[in-house]
Amino acid sequence: MELNPIVKEALVVINFVDRYQKLSDEYSYDKVPSEQRLNKVDKSEIFKILSKIGFESSYDSHERFFKIKEEKNGKYIFGFHIILRGYVDLIWVVKEDDNVLLGSPWGTYSRRLISLDYKIKHPFYGSYDDVERILNIAFEMYKDFKNAVLAQG
Repeated sequence: MELNPIVKEALVVINFVDRYQKLSDEYSYDKVPSEQRLNKVDKSEIFKILSKIGFESSYDSHERFFKIKEEKNGKYIFGFHIILRGYVDLIWVVKEDDNVLLGSPWGTYSRRLISLDYKIKHPFYGSYDDVERILNIAFEMYKDFKNAVLAQG
């Protein structure tokens, strides 16, 4: 599946692949062995982290993910979903009016940009400090991505 041209350009502009690879390498499976992983998180701790970073969030108990309050900016609506299960799965959502331009996990972006065989692994965490550091980097990338999308529109 092809990326929307606006989304694709924004990902290239922010150097998404290299930045995500660096995050994955820093919090790799090998660096956080399974016996050290925090497989179950306390939702209140995650809400504190997200609030500290500056985002209002909720938890979708049916789908089991944290959801950042959607933000409307011009003709675009931006969202961010976070799945925490010993690893971090991140999903950006971009809508233009009623059309969904993006709504898939980060792991698919590099494959769509480079090659279907190109895979970047999820970052893993062993503590709430790891979660906070990972999310700080992810939200820095999110802000850059939103700005790159808006610069085109």
